Amino acid sequence: MASVEEMSGDPWLELAENANTYTPLGPTDERIVADRYVLWMGPGKEPGWNVAQRFRFEPEELDEVRAEIHGHLRDRGRTACSWEVGTHARPADLVDRLHALGLVDDEPTPLAVGMVLSEQPAAAPAGIDVHRVKTDDEFYEAEKIAAIAFGGEPPTRRSYEPDPDNVIYLAYAGGKPVARASAAFGERGATLFGGSTLPEARGRGAYRALVAARWEDAVERGTPVLVTQAGPMSRPILGRLGFREVCEIRILLDRFGS
Repeated sequence: MASVEEMSGDPWLELAENANTYTPLGPTDERIVADRYVLWMGPGKEPGWNVAQRFRFEPEELDEVRAEIHGHLRDRGRTACSWEVGTHARPADLVDRLHALGLVDDEPTPLAVGMVLSEQPAAAPAGIDVHRVKTDDEFYEAEKIAAIAFGGEPPTRRSYEPDPDNVIYLAYAGGKPVARASAAFGERGATLFGGSTLPEARGRGAYRALVAARWEDAVERGTPVLVTQAGPMSRPILGRLGFREVCEIRILLDRFGS
């Protein structure tokens, strides 16, 4: 991983480290941008849908900052959030201070690695076709793949309205949907989320095809860069595709009750 000095001039480091600060908002999302933190709130009440990040404050301000974040969330009926503490967060020992307050690591993967791709990746392999999700049925297929890959509950059918800035993709092999992924397209580049492949279809290039499709769309929008926060499963393949590691993000859970 590059040092702070080497990466200080990287225009995409901040996006990779604090993605929710810059990605376009969905129709029900909300973002509070303060000098000392950013709080992003999505459609759910779970910690993963309520993310505090981009911390810039003095050690003695922690209790005040935490109370302020809790206040915003309680006003919206929410009693839990994630703290995403990046490499360049201040104070530098924020993770230790949060542990001392009772916050716990987000198991099983409390560490994500910010990665950036700024050169064209390998093309999609033959036999894999990628399409943007546009219909309710396609959305349902994408949700099913994610549930199987990540061990979630089976999805229910619901209506889907395409969002030009938050796009879902399906990869097909032999006419069958086998992988899904999404991307949020902002002014700084495209942020990748939710890449997942059915177990029986792994190793055939669907993941690579989804990266290539999102790169092509980012180039078309005039922002030829992809960033993502990678876990242990996706990190090796992203490295092989040309992504470089630029930062680390520690993820902690903060459950503060009613």
